[in-house]
Amino acid sequence: MNERGKPAQVRDSSAKDPPARDTPKSRRTRVQILDTSMRLFAELGYFRAGNAAIAEACGLTRGAMLYHFPTREDLVEAAAWHIQAAREAAFEAEAKKLRPGQDALDGAIEAYWRLLSSIPFSAFLALERAGRQDAEVAKAIQPAQEAFDKAAMGRATPGFIMAGNDARFQASRDLARFALDGMHRAALTYESEARIENVLTVIKRAIHMLNRKGDITDLWTE
Repeated sequence: MNERGKPAQVRDSSAKDPPARDTPKSRRTRVQILDTSMRLFAELGYFRAGNAAIAEACGLTRGAMLYHFPTREDLVEAAAWHIQAAREAAFEAEAKKLRPGQDALDGAIEAYWRLLSSIPFSAFLALERAGRQDAEVAKAIQPAQEAFDKAAMGRATPGFIMAGNDARFQASRDLARFALDGMHRAALTYESEARIENVLTVIKRAIHMLNRKGDITDLWTE
């Protein structure tokens, strides 16, 4: 990280020991900083969204920023959990949008694909990219990464639960998630909409087959 300091042990934006004066205004400012960090990480990337840029976007002085987050590590750890909470909330909101009779598995895949372009998911992707270059960032965001990995497209979203918890069902969740993640990062240079739709269809069919759901036996139908 650019602004060195001893990392604070933070579980989420509310779990950190409060500042010296924990007031409603202080809590609002803290949330504003974390929301702004999430937005700027998504829009600018981790390295361009430095603490100074975040403070300026919040209309805060450097001293006010340091009051809430004395080091870059403090901010990144809190931001990682804040963004993770936003991702789980987004999943919960999508689960409530399932149409009557809609297949929950297909709904989960469609929802995850949409959410990959949202601010919380883009922000965490920026942190993950930074973590590949900076070991301290990787360490700071690892607990939130693990929480998402355990919950993604499953436990955290009741409306999207894929029945079962054994290795086969875990493999089905991983296949869907990693395929969608990879497609989102890819730069499709031609017929992108049609190609994406085809891959989404194949992913859905593959997950149905792995979950032994329905009578699907072929990945591709003419």
